[in-house]
Formats: sequence, structure tokens, C-alpha cells
Amino acid sequence: MTKLSAPETKTLFNIPALKASCSAFSLHELCLPRGLAQDEIDHLDTAIGQRRRVLQGERLFKVGEPFRKLYAIRYGHFKTVHVDASGDQQVTGFHMTGELLGLDAISNDEHQCDAVALEDSEVCEIPFDRLQKIIGQLPTLLQHFHRLMSQEIRREQHVMLLLGNMRAEQRFAVFLTNLSLRYEERGFSPTHFRLRMSREDIANYLSLTNESISRIVASFKKQGLMTVDKREVSLLEIVRLNSLAAGTEPSAPLR
Repeated sequence: MTKLSAPETKTLFNIPALKASCSAFSLHELCLPRGLAQDEIDHLDTAIGQRRRVLQGERLFKVGEPFRKLYAIRYGHFKTVHVDASGDQQVTGFHMTGELLGLDAISNDEHQCDAVALEDSEVCEIPFDRLQKIIGQLPTLLQHFHRLMSQEIRREQHVMLLLGNMRAEQRFAVFLTNLSLRYEERGFSPTHFRLRMSREDIANYLSLTNESISRIVASFKKQGLMTVDKREVSLLEIVRLNSLAAGTEPSAPLR
């Protein structure tokens, strides 16, 4: 089957003919466990609230807001941003179709970050109190949420490694290969996609300067690892990029 290019995401998902419930679409296929029986899927549908459109630049939720719902991204992309007491912002993650937002708020009942749409997007709202009742009746769903929480912990650990131990070029290689893998899991091309986030957001996320990102991109292009046309990215040497991300292949010195 021919893979779709990631830039087609919005066109693919934002069509009027898709009237099915979230559990029959992106939520069931990507966010929640596969293999549920039909009666379990029907039961799960009762937890799904309304769909919500979030325009580019709008906040889905912000730090300090009471936690009431989880949000499954039906289509589109978001960034999460932590704002400290002095007002400085740190981008903590980028999120795409099929992923859940709001898991970090479960522990203390309020959101720990802002979630901002990187493009016009749509989410399925999942009232958490309603979901908790259903989880108690569906052991498969409980196991899946344990896995999601584990993934959230690993993501936090991964960011700490990015900020602490990796060279600048390695951080950027990890960023690219992570996007590649996540797009491939969704049936899109792992080697050609459009960056929804700005270069400034990428630099902030990786704790690098904009100038460093520009030098790394120029270096990767010179090495034949990638091409860039505005925000359209093609990964030409995915094996080498994976080796660079893993730290098993040295990168060329930046100039």
C-alpha cells in the first residue's frame, strides 16, 4: 500500500463524509487499544464527548486550568508549553493525530502546561469522570491507560536526555527520526513530511538557538542526510540519521 505524505493529514481526516464516532476512527485506531469487542466499543462510545475545533494559535487548555477532560487529537498538530514563574516558555512536546493530550494533569487535577494548536485542528473531548467509570468495567482499557502513562514518563525522560547529554546535531537527529517513526505508525511517509512547528519552536524544544538549528540543517543538507523546501522535509539517509540519533555515528563539524 502506498504511504500517504504527512502533509495530506488534514485533507485525509477533515472530510464531511466522516460521521463515525471517535472510537471508530482515530481514537480507537491510535489512542485506544485494538481488539475490543463490539459491545466494548459501544460501551466506550458513551465516554466520548463532543468534538471541538481549535484554530491555529488557539489554546486547547492552559496551565493551571482545572482538569476535567482528556483530548484525543482527531486531526491536526499541537505543541505543549510550560511557562515558569518568570514567564519564560519551554516547549515540552509536539503532538499529532491519534495522540492524547492532558494526561499530565491527572495527578493533581490541574493542567501543567499550555496546549496550543499548530494548525487548524479537531479533538474528541473525553470527560475523565465518565471515562474512569468505564475503565473499571474494561480491563483492556485500564491496561492501555497504564501503557499511555508509561509512555508519558518515557517522553519526559527522553526530553531530559535531550537537554542534558546529547550534542546539538544528535538532538536534531533524534527530533527528525522521532517524527519519522510517528508518521510511519499512522500510515504516512516516514521520509517526507511537513514541519508544522516553527524553527523557533524546534530550537526552544531542543534548548538550542535558532542559529544552531540553521547551521545543523545546512550541515545535514551538505552531508546528504535531508533536503528542506520551506517546511517540507525529505529524509534521504534514514539509516544514517538513526545512527546519528543513537550516537553511533559521528556528525560532521558544524561551521
